[in-house]
Amino acid sequence: MKTKLLSLTAIFMIAIFSNNVMAQTNSAAVSSDAFATIVAPISILHDGNDLQFGTIISGVGTVAVSTASVRSFSNTDLNPGDQGVTPTAAVFSVAGQATYTYSIAFTNATENLTEPGSSDTMSTGTFLASTLSDGAGLTGTLDGSGDDTLNVGATLTVTSGLTAGTYAGTFEVTVAYN
Repeated sequence: MKTKLLSLTAIFMIAIFSNNVMAQTNSAAVSSDAFATIVAPISILHDGNDLQFGTIISGVGTVAVSTASVRSFSNTDLNPGDQGVTPTAAVFSVAGQATYTYSIAFTNATENLTEPGSSDTMSTGTFLASTLSDGAGLTGTLDGSGDDTLNVGATLTVTSGLTAGTYAGTFEVTVAYN
């Protein structure tokens, strides 16, 4: 009987100690490092070249200026020649973190050009982008110095009966890291 009592006591003690040991292994802790990388903010600046469609005769059709500053007409009757006004694409400088890619977006699909002396308007649309780094499209890559050049062209819709004068308007281009 003494042997049974000692055996039960031994089993009971093992059970108590094993519960304490198991309780100690129910949790563990380890540490890790944390990191963050700050990059240069992306920016865009107008380089001085505005989008210039040149001189146009009032009529029905479109005039397009490519990102390479080449003008084309859907109706050649609208073309009086350059007449001292050279068609040009708008040019922008993009800067930011070296070798990062970015997207290009236009705030509005169309913008109006108006003549200050009248209520006449023409609309621009089909904006085109071309970067020095990636060519035509809506993406670019900043070079090893964090720079790129962005050219913008568009299409102008011309209507007949427009008042003679200089039509002007604005458009907005946005760049953002991909």
